[in-house]
Amino acid sequence: MPEHQNIEYKQSWHEDHLKTICSFANSQGGTLIIGKDDKGKTIGITDYKKLMDDLPNKI
Repeated sequence: MPEHQNIEYKQSWHEDHLKTICSFANSQGGTLIIGKDDKGKTIGITDYKKLMDDLPNKI
């Protein structure tokens, strides 16, 4: 599935992606998928368990 208004792919986590999350929250919602390139190919991320623990506190 390609990116569009409600789906955004990111290859890795960066703090500036919080802006994307805020824009989804202030509109009709959306899905931020970390670990995929812009074409939707899965590339994975390192230390995903730490990210999953840290991310709710950042949001």
